[in-house]
Amino acid sequence: MNVFNESRRRFLMQTGLGIVGVSALPTLAHAMNGMGMGMGGSHNQHSDEMMMQKITPNKASPNFHPDVEFDLFCKPAAIPILDGSKTNLLQYSAHLIKGPKDTITNLPNSFLGDIIRLHKGQKVRIHLHNGLSQPTVTHWHGLHVPQIMDGHPMYSIDPGETLVYEFEVLNRASLNIYHPHQHGVTGKQVYFGLAGAIIVNDDEEAKLDLPAGEFEIPLVIQDKQFDRDNQFIYSTMMHSKMTGFVGDKILINGHPNFSLDVASRAYRLRVVNASTSRIYKLAWDDQMPVTVIGVDGGLLEQPEVKPYVMLAPGERLDIWADFSGRNEGTELTLKSLPFAGVLPKMGMRMHSGMIPVGSEYPICTIRVTKKVSETHKLPMQLSKFKHYEISDTANPNNPIPIGISEKPMSMLLNGSPYEFNKPLAFERVKVNSIQQIEIFHAHGEGGMKMDHDTKPNIHNQHDGGDEMKRGGMGGGMMDLSMAHPIHLHGQQFQIVSRSFSGDSTAYDTVREGFIDSGLKDVVLVMPMERVKIIKPFQDFKGLFVYHCHNLEHEDMGMMREYSVE
Repeated sequence: MNVFNESRRRFLMQTGLGIVGVSALPTLAHAMNGMGMGMGGSHNQHSDEMMMQKITPNKASPNFHPDVEFDLFCKPAAIPILDGSKTNLLQYSAHLIKGPKDTITNLPNSFLGDIIRLHKGQKVRIHLHNGLSQPTVTHWHGLHVPQIMDGHPMYSIDPGETLVYEFEVLNRASLNIYHPHQHGVTGKQVYFGLAGAIIVNDDEEAKLDLPAGEFEIPLVIQDKQFDRDNQFIYSTMMHSKMTGFVGDKILINGHPNFSLDVASRAYRLRVVNASTSRIYKLAWDDQMPVTVIGVDGGLLEQPEVKPYVMLAPGERLDIWADFSGRNEGTELTLKSLPFAGVLPKMGMRMHSGMIPVGSEYPICTIRVTKKVSETHKLPMQLSKFKHYEISDTANPNNPIPIGISEKPMSMLLNGSPYEFNKPLAFERVKVNSIQQIEIFHAHGEGGMKMDHDTKPNIHNQHDGGDEMKRGGMGGGMMDLSMAHPIHLHGQQFQIVSRSFSGDSTAYDTVREGFIDSGLKDVVLVMPMERVKIIKPFQDFKGLFVYHCHNLEHEDMGMMREYSVE
């Protein structure tokens, strides 16, 4: 298998595989499609404001010779989930044209998309076929690909159209996601079923001989709400948008009341939070520690052992679960434990009829049904990857801000809603640069005050003031303060530090559950918390979005763009 190298990196930058300079980006000329999907959908409030030119869907390049090629269909389906009537939903399904037989793996009896298994260095061609009644586009969440291949909303395709993706797998071994990124209805399209997992393998990981095959188990966690006819309910009421929609049933791999039969040996659990907004606090019911070997961007360097682990929408966990020595008939429950501080006070009341966020409830049941004597030793050294220091960044003394602010009917980043191709001055970064970024809550009258030519001094403007010192669940605008999982497209980043100010009562219920030592593309930022990260912007020019991965917030406009130039 060819491994990506610097010469190929330069080749990709110099060809038409993905470099789209800012001067070549579409002008504001044509209304972006953001209408409902015919399942209780309504006109998106941003569709009149966000004008994008209709782009002819990308076609297959005769100069690109894929190692892997497959069709990916998104279309309506009816699948049995609960007893009784089938549930009408949307579904991804893949058909392999070329490549290893294990590239496409079906999740049995599940509405979720097929598992796509790729290898670092492979060249991949994907034909996305839109069989929906509305526009869509697919984002390869976690993969480092050119702008034109990233699933930016500007590349959405109309019903009946086909979009061709061509890219080389540059990622190290990791668990990633594919899902729609049609602005204004991303949450609805994901909620109604369009989501799947991408597993990337590489030679470094293969040498570890980690549990594989039937001992490597995907656990895709979602919450849903059903009506009496077993149909999905997805609320578009403002309170559900402001706090995020939550359901009354927890599904694993598309199944309620999920149970897994295991042998008394080690397993590798590949966990994805595919809920649109729900945050989980994962732990074993018998107080067995949670052993984490990987996060969003792949394996950690060494395992981390935690009493519990926080998992926000879009985040992934690689868990070593060792059932050795357990007697046949033993049952364990993976639960979400109680926690506080992620929702505003009003949010707790609004969701009282569902499974409340931050309450205790089961995720799935593990049953030991077979006693075996084989052992699988946990490696103490898992991987190696480059660690950046602040001194490596282009801006060691002036981090790029991501200021989070919530107002009634408005979710903002850096004081602005999503605006296509209108980056602020500090949202323009140089290609092949390493940038320090600071994410924080920027509450105040109207949020942050910025213009396109001014970068705020975040330390002077936002560190002080009575309002910022009242605590995460204090008065005034802070009543709206909530946790936000911030996702940055492109390469994974490293978390440098977390700092918290204010009353830590709520924060103390989650603080031990963060895994900050690995490579990440989503970071959960609690109220009154500041998180510093270091992110590379290598290889590809163009517009790459960053946004809240509470998908209801993203659809409300909590998304911005970096222009990599």
